[in-house]
Amino acid sequence: MRIDKYLKVARILKRREIGKQLALNERLFINGKAAKPSSEVKIGDEIRIIFGHRQISLRVLEVRESASKEQAFSMYEVLEEIKEEYKAEETL
Repeated sequence: MRIDKYLKVARILKRREIGKQLALNERLFINGKAAKPSSEVKIGDEIRIIFGHRQISLRVLEVRESASKEQAFSMYEVLEEIKEEYKAEETL
């Protein structure tokens, strides 16, 4: 399954277009390699997503064409979540 579709079905992202944009901006990785929106996801793959000040790493446990809310949360496990604090530049 394509990475952009997987992220939507697993309810990690709300829209496929967001996954596509993350991939095009090299903020989406599969097993440590930059992913394209069409990159295939398989069980066992590790996905890293970089948002503005947040990174999340997860492992794919299941791949489904569609999923209910309860099923979606069983499709992956969160390995790590990093939130960087926003520091406004001091003005002189």
